[in-house]
Amino acid sequence: MALDERKLEVLRAIVEDYVATQEPVGSKALVERHNLRVSPATVRNDMAVLEEEGYIRQPHTSAGRVPTDAGYRLFVDKLSRVKPLSPAERRAIERFLIGAVDLDDVVHRTVRLLAQLTRQVAVVQYPSLSRASVRHFELVPISTTRLMVVMIAETGRVEQRLVDLPGPILADDVTELRRRINEKLVGKRLVDTPPLVEALVEEAAPSLRPPMTALSTVLLETLVERTEERIALAGTANLARGGLLDFQGSLRPILEALEEEVILLKLFGEVEPSMTRVRIGDENEIEDLRSASIVATGYGPGSIVVGGMGVLGPTRMDYPGNIATVRAVARYVGDLLGQS
Repeated sequence: MALDERKLEVLRAIVEDYVATQEPVGSKALVERHNLRVSPATVRNDMAVLEEEGYIRQPHTSAGRVPTDAGYRLFVDKLSRVKPLSPAERRAIERFLIGAVDLDDVVHRTVRLLAQLTRQVAVVQYPSLSRASVRHFELVPISTTRLMVVMIAETGRVEQRLVDLPGPILADDVTELRRRINEKLVGKRLVDTPPLVEALVEEAAPSLRPPMTALSTVLLETLVERTEERIALAGTANLARGGLLDFQGSLRPILEALEEEVILLKLFGEVEPSMTRVRIGDENEIEDLRSASIVATGYGPGSIVVGGMGVLGPTRMDYPGNIATVRAVARYVGDLLGQS
Protein backbone atom coordinates (compact mmCIF):
# COMPACT_ATOMS: atom_id res chain seq x y z
CA MET A 1 0.00 0.00 0.00
CA ALA A 2 1.45 3.39 -1.03
CA LEU A 3 1.34 5.95 1.76
CA ASP A 4 -0.06 9.39 0.94
CA GLU A 5 1.78 12.58 1.83
CA ARG A 6 -0.12 13.13 5.08
CA LYS A 7 0.72 9.69 6.45
CA LEU A 8 4.37 10.21 5.47
CA GLU A 9 4.31 13.52 7.36
CA VAL A 10 2.85 11.74 10.39
CA LEU A 11 5.63 9.13 10.21
CA ARG A 12 8.28 11.83 9.93
CA ALA A 13 6.82 13.60 12.97
CA ILE A 14 6.76 10.36 14.98
CA VAL A 15 10.40 9.60 14.17
CA GLU A 16 11.59 13.12 14.96
CA ASP A 17 9.65 13.28 18.24
CA TYR A 18 10.72 9.83 19.42
CA VAL A 19 14.39 10.54 18.64
CA ALA A 20 14.15 13.83 20.55
CA THR A 21 12.12 12.71 23.57
CA GLN A 22 12.83 8.96 23.92
CA GLU A 23 9.11 8.64 24.71
CA PRO A 24 6.43 6.83 22.66
CA VAL A 25 4.49 9.40 20.62
CA GLY A 26 0.71 9.86 20.79
CA SER A 27 -1.68 11.53 18.33
CA LYS A 28 -2.47 14.46 20.61
CA ALA A 29 1.24 15.31 21.03
CA LEU A 30 1.74 15.15 17.25
CA VAL A 31 -1.07 17.61 16.59
CA GLU A 32 0.23 19.98 19.29
CA ARG A 33 3.89 19.89 18.20
CA HIS A 34 3.55 19.73 14.42
CA ASN A 35 1.56 21.70 11.89
CA LEU A 36 -0.32 18.67 10.54
CA ARG A 37 -3.55 20.66 9.91
CA VAL A 38 -5.79 17.71 10.86
CA SER A 39 -7.59 16.51 13.99
CA PRO A 40 -6.16 14.03 16.52
CA ALA A 41 -8.79 11.52 15.29
CA THR A 42 -7.44 11.74 11.73
CA VAL A 43 -3.87 11.34 13.03
CA ARG A 44 -4.96 8.27 15.00
CA ASN A 45 -6.38 6.77 11.81
CA ASP A 46 -3.14 7.51 9.99
CA MET A 47 -1.15 5.95 12.82
CA ALA A 48 -3.34 2.84 12.62
CA VAL A 49 -2.46 2.49 8.93
CA LEU A 50 1.26 3.07 9.62
CA GLU A 51 1.13 0.39 12.32
CA GLU A 52 -0.67 -2.04 10.04
CA GLU A 53 1.98 -1.45 7.36
CA GLY A 54 4.78 -2.14 9.86
CA TYR A 55 6.28 1.35 10.10
CA ILE A 56 5.41 2.00 13.76
CA ARG A 57 4.56 -0.18 16.74
CA GLN A 58 3.08 0.09 20.21
CA PRO A 59 5.77 -0.87 22.77
CA HIS A 60 3.21 -1.28 25.57
CA THR A 61 -0.44 -0.56 26.24
CA SER A 62 -0.07 3.22 26.31
CA ALA A 63 -1.44 5.25 23.41
CA GLY A 64 2.05 6.10 22.16
CA ARG A 65 3.86 4.57 19.18
CA VAL A 66 7.53 4.21 18.26
CA PRO A 67 9.12 3.68 14.84
CA THR A 68 10.14 0.23 13.63
CA ASP A 69 13.28 -0.51 11.62
CA ALA A 70 11.13 -0.24 8.48
CA GLY A 71 9.86 3.14 9.66
CA TYR A 72 13.40 4.42 10.21
CA ARG A 73 14.43 3.09 6.78
CA LEU A 74 11.57 4.92 5.04
CA PHE A 75 12.46 8.04 7.03
CA VAL A 76 16.13 7.87 5.98
CA ASP A 77 15.40 7.07 2.33
CA LYS A 78 12.50 9.44 1.65
CA LEU A 79 11.57 11.69 4.52
CA SER A 80 14.70 12.99 6.21
CA ARG A 81 16.42 16.18 5.22
CA VAL A 82 20.18 16.11 5.83
CA LYS A 83 20.90 18.96 8.21
CA PRO A 84 23.55 21.33 6.89
CA LEU A 85 26.25 22.03 9.46
CA SER A 86 26.35 25.57 10.77
CA PRO A 87 29.38 27.77 9.96
CA ALA A 88 30.37 27.46 13.64
CA GLU A 89 30.29 23.65 13.47
CA ARG A 90 32.35 23.65 10.28
CA ARG A 91 34.94 25.99 11.83
CA ALA A 92 35.08 23.80 14.94
CA ILE A 93 35.78 20.70 12.84
CA GLU A 94 38.45 22.48 10.83
CA ARG A 95 40.19 23.93 13.91
CA PHE A 96 40.14 20.60 15.73
CA LEU A 97 41.63 18.64 12.84
CA ILE A 98 44.05 21.23 11.47
CA GLY A 99 46.25 21.01 14.58
CA ALA A 100 47.09 17.32 14.01
CA VAL A 101 50.83 16.64 13.88
CA ASP A 102 50.90 13.22 12.19
CA LEU A 103 48.64 10.43 10.91
CA ASP A 104 48.06 8.88 14.34
CA ASP A 105 47.03 12.28 15.64
CA VAL A 106 44.66 12.80 12.68
CA VAL A 107 42.93 9.48 13.34
CA HIS A 108 42.63 9.97 17.09
CA ARG A 109 41.38 13.54 16.74
CA THR A 110 38.86 12.42 14.12
CA VAL A 111 37.38 9.60 16.18
CA ARG A 112 37.10 11.81 19.30
CA LEU A 113 35.51 14.60 17.26
CA LEU A 114 32.92 12.26 15.71
CA ALA A 115 31.98 10.85 19.12
CA GLN A 116 31.60 14.35 20.59
CA LEU A 117 29.56 15.78 17.71
CA THR A 118 27.19 12.84 17.26
CA ARG A 119 27.12 11.50 20.84
CA GLN A 120 27.41 8.00 19.41
CA VAL A 121 30.19 5.42 19.25
CA ALA A 122 32.67 6.61 16.61
CA VAL A 123 34.87 4.32 14.53
CA VAL A 124 37.70 5.36 12.19
CA GLN A 125 39.75 2.96 10.10
CA TYR A 126 43.39 3.91 9.69
CA PRO A 127 44.25 4.57 6.03
CA SER A 128 44.55 1.14 4.44
CA LEU A 129 47.91 0.31 2.90
CA SER A 130 46.13 -1.82 0.31
CA ARG A 131 44.44 1.31 -1.07
CA ALA A 132 47.36 3.73 -0.69
CA SER A 133 49.89 5.02 -3.19
CA VAL A 134 53.60 5.45 -2.59
CA ARG A 135 54.86 8.97 -1.85
CA HIS A 136 58.51 8.18 -1.13
CA PHE A 137 60.95 5.39 -0.29
CA GLU A 138 63.98 6.03 1.86
CA LEU A 139 66.91 3.64 2.41
CA VAL A 140 68.85 4.28 5.61
CA PRO A 141 72.18 2.41 6.08
CA ILE A 142 72.34 0.77 9.52
CA SER A 143 75.62 -1.01 8.76
CA THR A 144 77.46 -2.11 5.63
CA THR A 145 75.19 -5.17 5.39
CA ARG A 146 71.89 -3.85 6.77
CA LEU A 147 69.45 -1.20 5.55
CA MET A 148 66.26 0.25 6.94
CA VAL A 149 63.54 0.63 4.31
CA VAL A 150 61.10 3.47 5.06
CA MET A 151 57.96 3.71 2.93
CA ILE A 152 55.80 6.83 3.19
CA ALA A 153 52.31 6.50 1.69
CA GLU A 154 50.33 9.42 0.26
CA THR A 155 48.11 9.25 3.33
CA GLY A 156 51.03 9.95 5.64
CA ARG A 157 51.21 6.37 6.87
CA VAL A 158 54.81 5.29 7.45
CA GLU A 159 56.08 1.70 7.33
CA GLN A 160 59.65 0.67 8.05
CA ARG A 161 61.53 -2.62 7.82
CA LEU A 162 65.08 -3.85 8.29
CA VAL A 163 66.75 -5.64 5.37
CA ASP A 164 69.79 -7.87 5.74
CA LEU A 165 71.91 -7.74 2.60
CA PRO A 166 73.92 -10.67 1.17
CA GLY A 167 77.14 -8.64 1.41
CA PRO A 168 78.62 -5.20 2.18
CA ILE A 169 77.28 -2.28 0.15
CA LEU A 170 78.81 1.10 -0.74
CA ALA A 171 77.10 4.41 0.04
CA ASP A 172 76.94 5.25 -3.68
CA ASP A 173 75.15 1.95 -4.36
CA VAL A 174 72.59 2.73 -1.63
CA THR A 175 71.96 6.08 -3.37
CA GLU A 176 71.48 4.32 -6.71
CA LEU A 177 69.09 1.72 -5.23
CA ARG A 178 67.06 4.51 -3.62
CA ARG A 179 66.88 6.41 -6.91
CA ARG A 180 65.74 3.37 -8.89
CA ILE A 181 63.08 2.33 -6.34
CA ASN A 182 61.57 5.83 -6.14
CA GLU A 183 61.67 6.27 -9.90
CA LYS A 184 59.76 3.02 -10.40
CA LEU A 185 57.27 3.08 -7.49
CA VAL A 186 56.44 6.67 -6.44
CA GLY A 187 52.84 7.52 -7.33
CA LYS A 188 51.87 3.88 -7.81
CA ARG A 189 49.24 2.12 -5.69
CA LEU A 190 50.77 -0.54 -3.45
CA VAL A 191 48.43 -3.19 -4.84
CA ASP A 192 49.82 -2.47 -8.33
CA THR A 193 53.51 -2.65 -7.40
CA PRO A 194 54.40 -6.41 -7.43
CA PRO A 195 55.29 -6.53 -11.16
CA LEU A 196 57.18 -3.23 -10.80
CA VAL A 197 59.20 -4.61 -7.87
CA GLU A 198 60.06 -7.71 -9.93
CA ALA A 199 61.12 -5.45 -12.79
CA LEU A 200 63.49 -3.60 -10.44
CA VAL A 201 65.42 -6.83 -9.95
CA GLU A 202 65.46 -7.71 -13.64
CA GLU A 203 66.62 -4.22 -14.65
CA ALA A 204 69.31 -3.85 -11.94
CA ALA A 205 72.97 -3.88 -12.91
CA PRO A 206 74.69 -7.22 -12.11
CA SER A 207 76.51 -5.69 -9.13
CA LEU A 208 73.27 -4.33 -7.67
CA ARG A 209 71.11 -7.36 -8.31
CA PRO A 210 71.85 -9.20 -5.00
CA PRO A 211 70.94 -6.24 -2.73
CA MET A 212 67.97 -5.33 -4.97
CA THR A 213 66.74 -8.94 -4.67
CA ALA A 214 66.92 -8.73 -0.87
CA LEU A 215 65.08 -5.40 -0.94
CA SER A 216 62.39 -6.68 -3.31
CA THR A 217 61.66 -9.63 -1.05
CA VAL A 218 60.99 -7.29 1.88
CA LEU A 219 58.95 -4.92 -0.27
CA LEU A 220 56.71 -7.71 -1.53
CA GLU A 221 56.31 -9.62 1.73
CA THR A 222 55.85 -6.81 4.20
CA LEU A 223 54.61 -3.77 2.30
CA VAL A 224 52.55 -5.12 -0.58
CA GLU A 225 51.14 -8.32 0.86
CA ARG A 226 50.44 -7.10 4.39
CA THR A 227 46.79 -7.33 5.36
CA GLU A 228 46.98 -5.78 8.83
CA GLU A 229 44.35 -3.07 9.30
CA ARG A 230 43.81 -0.88 12.33
CA ILE A 231 40.73 0.70 13.90
CA ALA A 232 40.30 3.58 16.34
CA LEU A 233 37.23 3.70 18.60
CA ALA A 234 35.77 6.41 20.85
CA GLY A 235 32.55 7.24 22.68
CA THR A 236 31.56 3.77 23.89
CA ALA A 237 30.10 5.36 27.03
CA ASN A 238 27.55 7.13 24.80
CA LEU A 239 25.73 3.79 24.48
CA ALA A 240 24.54 4.15 28.07
CA ARG A 241 22.84 7.50 27.42
CA GLY A 242 19.66 6.06 25.88
CA GLY A 243 16.30 4.97 27.21
CA LEU A 244 15.04 1.56 28.27
CA LEU A 245 13.87 0.67 24.76
CA ASP A 246 17.30 1.16 23.18
CA PHE A 247 19.24 -2.05 22.41
CA GLN A 248 16.34 -4.20 23.65
CA GLY A 249 17.47 -3.82 27.24
CA SER A 250 21.01 -5.23 26.94
CA LEU A 251 24.26 -3.54 25.94
CA ARG A 252 26.40 -6.65 26.32
CA PRO A 253 26.09 -8.00 22.74
CA ILE A 254 26.89 -4.54 21.34
CA LEU A 255 29.96 -4.16 23.57
CA GLU A 256 31.21 -7.64 22.65
CA ALA A 257 30.83 -6.86 18.94
CA LEU A 258 32.77 -3.60 19.36
CA GLU A 259 35.72 -5.59 20.73
CA GLU A 260 36.09 -7.49 17.44
CA GLU A 261 38.21 -5.54 14.96
CA VAL A 262 37.22 -7.91 12.16
CA ILE A 263 33.56 -6.95 12.68
CA LEU A 264 34.33 -3.24 12.76
CA LEU A 265 36.43 -3.45 9.59
CA LYS A 266 33.58 -5.20 7.84
CA LEU A 267 31.09 -2.55 8.95
CA PHE A 268 33.20 0.56 8.41
CA GLY A 269 36.02 -0.46 6.07
CA GLU A 270 34.04 -1.70 3.07
CA VAL A 271 32.69 1.64 1.87
CA GLU A 272 32.61 2.87 -1.72
CA PRO A 273 33.71 6.37 -2.77
CA SER A 274 31.23 9.25 -2.22
CA MET A 275 28.70 6.95 -0.56
CA THR A 276 27.17 7.15 2.89
CA ARG A 277 25.80 3.79 3.98
CA VAL A 278 23.12 3.53 6.66
CA ARG A 279 22.31 0.12 8.15
CA ILE A 280 19.32 0.00 10.48
CA GLY A 281 18.58 -2.73 13.01
CA ASP A 282 17.88 -6.05 11.30
CA GLU A 283 19.68 -4.88 8.14
CA ASN A 284 22.95 -5.58 9.98
CA GLU A 285 24.51 -8.91 9.08
CA ILE A 286 26.06 -9.17 12.56
CA GLU A 287 23.39 -10.64 14.83
CA ASP A 288 24.67 -8.85 17.96
CA LEU A 289 24.18 -5.48 16.25
CA ARG A 290 20.56 -5.92 15.14
CA SER A 291 19.35 -3.48 17.75
CA ALA A 292 21.80 -0.83 16.50
CA SER A 293 22.21 1.44 13.50
CA ILE A 294 25.38 2.33 11.64
CA VAL A 295 26.22 5.37 9.51
CA ALA A 296 29.46 4.88 7.54
CA THR A 297 31.32 6.56 4.71
CA GLY A 298 34.71 6.42 3.04
CA TYR A 299 37.40 9.09 3.22
CA GLY A 300 40.60 9.94 1.43
CA PRO A 301 42.38 12.55 -0.66
CA GLY A 302 40.32 13.62 -3.67
CA SER A 303 38.29 10.76 -5.12
CA ILE A 304 40.55 8.09 -3.59
CA VAL A 305 39.11 6.17 -0.63
CA VAL A 306 41.80 4.98 1.79
CA GLY A 307 39.60 4.05 4.76
CA GLY A 308 36.18 4.18 6.33
CA MET A 309 34.66 6.03 9.27
CA GLY A 310 31.30 6.45 10.91
CA VAL A 311 29.16 6.04 13.99
CA LEU A 312 27.20 3.29 15.70
CA GLY A 313 24.30 3.82 18.06
CA PRO A 314 20.68 2.93 18.79
CA THR A 315 18.16 2.81 15.94
CA ARG A 316 16.64 5.82 17.71
CA MET A 317 19.33 8.19 16.47
CA ASP A 318 19.41 11.56 14.73
CA TYR A 319 19.97 10.21 11.22
CA PRO A 320 20.00 13.55 9.34
CA GLY A 321 22.41 15.10 11.83
CA ASN A 322 24.69 12.07 12.03
CA ILE A 323 24.81 11.62 8.24
CA ALA A 324 25.75 15.29 7.78
CA THR A 325 28.42 15.16 10.49
CA VAL A 326 30.02 11.94 9.23
CA ARG A 327 30.13 13.30 5.68
CA ALA A 328 31.59 16.64 6.76
CA VAL A 329 34.30 15.12 8.96
CA ALA A 330 35.22 12.62 6.22
CA ARG A 331 35.56 15.48 3.73
CA TYR A 332 37.81 17.50 6.06
CA VAL A 333 40.03 14.48 6.80
CA GLY A 334 40.31 13.76 3.06
CA ASP A 335 41.35 17.36 2.42
CA LEU A 336 43.88 17.16 5.25
CA LEU A 337 45.43 13.97 3.83
CA GLY A 338 45.57 15.56 0.40
CA GLN A 339 47.55 18.52 1.76
CA SER A 340 49.97 16.49 3.89
